[in-house]
Amino acid sequence: MATTPSKTSKSKWPAIILVVATLLLLLFVIRQLDRSPRTDDAYVYADTIDVVPEVNGRIIELAVRDNQAVKQGDLLFRIDPRPYQDALTRGKASLVALDRQIELTQRTVNAQQYNAQSVRAAVERARAAASQASDTLRRMEPLLSHGYESAEDVDRARTAQRATQAELSAAQLQAQQASAAVSGVDALVAQRAVVMAEIALAELNLEYATVRAPFDGRIVSLKTSTGQFASALKPVFTLIDTRQWYVVANFRETELKGVRMGTPATVYLMSDTGQRFRGTVDSISYGVAPDEGGLALPGGLPRIQRTLNWVHVSQRFPVKIRVDAPNPELFRVGTSAVAVLNPARGNDGEHR
Repeated sequence: MATTPSKTSKSKWPAIILVVATLLLLLFVIRQLDRSPRTDDAYVYADTIDVVPEVNGRIIELAVRDNQAVKQGDLLFRIDPRPYQDALTRGKASLVALDRQIELTQRTVNAQQYNAQSVRAAVERARAAASQASDTLRRMEPLLSHGYESAEDVDRARTAQRATQAELSAAQLQAQQASAAVSGVDALVAQRAVVMAEIALAELNLEYATVRAPFDGRIVSLKTSTGQFASALKPVFTLIDTRQWYVVANFRETELKGVRMGTPATVYLMSDTGQRFRGTVDSISYGVAPDEGGLALPGGLPRIQRTLNWVHVSQRFPVKIRVDAPNPELFRVGTSAVAVLNPARGNDGEHR
């Protein structure tokens, strides 16, 4: 009977050891979670663009298929270029005709300018003749009273003076008319600038008729085919930028202490949990829409929702992780992922 307490105490030891080990393991897990926060509320993300034509027209060539990978510069689709080629041809023909018209008009202007110069020279001759006739009359009039000049000679001098003045006035009027008749090519030159702009626009539209990949990517949401009429600025499909992949992970606000841009991270995808990918924090969101309370109403007063739930749930903030060497066969936009941050390792690297 004396051995019963001893057996009882011995049977308690395994339970005590198990409890202590469980507590130590729990503390270790908590410490690890505190040092390396982890979340499975994450997904794969990549930048995308809507591929839209910049001109209207019917698609005459569709060089890609849905979910196809493309390289930068690859042909995506081609819009019927004939309307824009015709516009370019018309513009160039108009330019040739306008240049010819400017040349001919310039010749006419040159002739008008030469005529105006000739008339101005005639004015100078008429002015000289009128001046000479006036001088002759002034010399003869004083001599008439002394009998040195006859009245007939003085009358002829007066007639000559009036005639030369009339010729001068007529020449001046002709000079004004000749100057007014001189035209120019300014309007045609301005019209030529307009035609040049139309040609440049036609060349640009002709270039826009061929759409190529702006970067390496993958085609998604392709729901059209050859023969479809494409409208300008209306998306034809979406292009995923596969040059860089990200994992957007939602972490509790209590887990973001020490996390900053450049913090090391490890991610893996739910589609293949056997592969781990390294990455770094690219950015941390600085704003989310709260689900309850604190929303500013139009009146400017915050709305505090009434509740008896005294448990405060931590808000989650998106952390964008840049993946260093993603597997192009696994990474798809929206794929579920798991992310683990290592702020301690990043801080150690900074201290070193």
